[in-house]
Amino acid sequence: MDRTAWLELPTESRSAVEAYTGPVEHAETAETGVMARLACTLHTAAGPVFVKGTRSDEPAAWMYDYEARVTRVAPLAPRVLWQVDAGGWLLAGYEYLVGPHPDLSPGSRDLCAFLDALAVMSEAPWPEQVRKKPLRVRWAGFFPSDRSPDLEGQTLVHSDVSPLNMLTTTGGIRVLDWALACPGPAWADTAFAIPRFIHAGHSAAQAERLAQSVPAYQTATPPAITTFARTVSAVWKSRAVSDPAPHRAPLISAVDTWCEFRSMTPAR
Repeated sequence: MDRTAWLELPTESRSAVEAYTGPVEHAETAETGVMARLACTLHTAAGPVFVKGTRSDEPAAWMYDYEARVTRVAPLAPRVLWQVDAGGWLLAGYEYLVGPHPDLSPGSRDLCAFLDALAVMSEAPWPEQVRKKPLRVRWAGFFPSDRSPDLEGQTLVHSDVSPLNMLTTTGGIRVLDWALACPGPAWADTAFAIPRFIHAGHSAAQAERLAQSVPAYQTATPPAITTFARTVSAVWKSRAVSDPAPHRAPLISAVDTWCEFRSMTPAR
């Protein structure tokens, strides 16, 4: 998506933001991320603030309000500081966090903190005041209908546990970008992490052993995990066709490695 710079916003939009932040001294447009029309760090006398949003007439504008509402209650998420709707733009200000993305490679010192974060995330209930399609509905058509119970749950699932959506801070790992969150099984985010572990250099067996250290993942039945793995593969392959991107192929290879591992033994 083409990014809009801070100074390209309408004066009315910038004034509405500065009513909360004070005068903006300068702004830096984010170099990572693909979804937000505007994503930048505003530097002010009171300190930096991260801002993201889009034009209010965009078809996906509703997602930004939902993201802010979910982020307010999500575990390990940055604080939502304010929201504005002015000058034809929907914008939200978030706590500015500093730290590197966690390293998930074998032997990394970040692995324990990452698994601790997954454990914390698995305990958060979905906020009933936010209505979004649950994971099993979002993925309808990508798995056999009789396996729908495998994906049921009312936990707040982030659903995109890429290291790029996490920061290793002095207070532990913090989790960003809750735009794709939805209700799902308590173990879902841990399962989403398994292809990430494989992509980072772990074998499928090693990746599952890491996942087993998260209590919620231990509650998942083997058939449910197999349904999940196969469905992730189907969903990611569909996205690769409809929205090609360089990062998709390595992740698809990783999830297919996981599926192959799960198919080696009937008990899986």
